[in-house]
Parts: sequence; C-alpha cells; structure tokens
Amino acid sequence: MAQAPDVTAHPSPNCGPRRGGLRPHLIVLHHTAMDSAEAALDRLCDPSAAVSAHYLICGNGRVLQLVEEDQRAWHAGVGEWAGQDDINSRSIGIELDNRGDHPFSEPQMRALEALMPGIMARHGIAPEGVIGHSDMAPGRKLDPGPRFDWARLGRQGLALPAGVGPAPDAVEAKTFRQAAEAVGFTAPCDDDTLLSTVRMRFRPQGRGPLSPDDLAALPVPIDAPLAPV
Repeated sequence: MAQAPDVTAHPSPNCGPRRGGLRPHLIVLHHTAMDSAEAALDRLCDPSAAVSAHYLICGNGRVLQLVEEDQRAWHAGVGEWAGQDDINSRSIGIELDNRGDHPFSEPQMRALEALMPGIMARHGIAPEGVIGHSDMAPGRKLDPGPRFDWARLGRQGLALPAGVGPAPDAVEAKTFRQAAEAVGFTAPCDDDTLLSTVRMRFRPQGRGPLSPDDLAALPVPIDAPLAPV
C-alpha cells in the first residue's frame, strides 16, 4: 500500500452536517472540467458557487482537503446509486484536476491511490463503493470521464474491476438493465445513456449498439447490500 500523501488543509465554506445521521459509505470521483487547479480551487471555495468536495488532487499530485470527512460536501448533486439518493450525505467527494479531454497525470494518480486506502479504512468503504460522478448521475454528468483509468484502481482493490465474461450469445436491453441495476446503476435514464455510462466505467473501448460483451463487462453483483439505508 502506498504511503499516505501529505494533505494541505484549504477549508471551503461550502459544506454542512450530513443529513439524517448518514455516514459516508461511498467515494465519488470527479474531474474538475476547468483549465487549472487554481481555478477549480477558487470555485470550490466560492460561497456563491455553492459547490465543494472533500479533496482536490492537483495535476502535480498535491492534495488539498477542503471539507472535513465528517461533514457533507456539495459535490454530487441530484442522482442515485444502488437505490439511494442524497449521495452528498453518503459519500466522500474527490475532485481531480483535469479538463476531461486528456489523460490523468501519473503524480495525480499516485496521489489518489495513496489517499483512497485511508478513506476506505476509516469509513469501511469497500471497492464496490467507489464510483464515478457519471455512475450516479448518468446523462447529467460525465466525470471522471473516458480518460480515467478505472482498471488501474480495480487492479489494486480500490474500485470494482470489470467482469471477465464469458459473454453470452445475445443480450437484450432489459437483461442488461437488470444486470446494471444489480451492480448499482439505478438512477433513471434511457437505454442508450445507461449503455454509454456503463461502458465509460467498465468497457471504455466499447462502440456501437449493445453487445454481449457489454453484459460480460459488468462485474458480478455482490450479494450483500452496498451500504446501510
């Protein structure tokens, strides 16, 4: 396991108590979609913007903590995962300095890989509780996007890895949706949006209409609930 990174406190006013006694059982990964970490930091700390995250990881690997983990940061917005809403109250949000159209830097990925194990240990978050913003808000959000290396996190037990097949002979949209919902993709969306969202997470090389390989790429659903309600 990588050594925990140095973390610099840079408090944001954009936070509050978690609602209803909820505790974090998810980590939601984002990209900033801005031109620089400095611009993102300004926005995440601007009261008029009303957005924030618990952590911001710069392209050079610097880690900034904007909100204490016991507080509710405003990063997820409207969405759903595994049948649960108010993701802000149920999660730790990590913003990655990236416009969304280029690879994530090696120092940044190493910092993320060093930061996540501590968060997961403190809150009992399993790999299946690490999701992208797009996973819980399909169609509304695309981050961390197709350039993010989910497979790299999966190999280290920091996220759920893609399934390894075998692929069935055929697949229908209804069957694919049922399998995706069993993994956690329960937010309302049409079939095309669901397919593109699942592909971005588990099969970024996928193209064209729904195929048996898309079903095979979904990880085997876990038997236990993803988190307490």
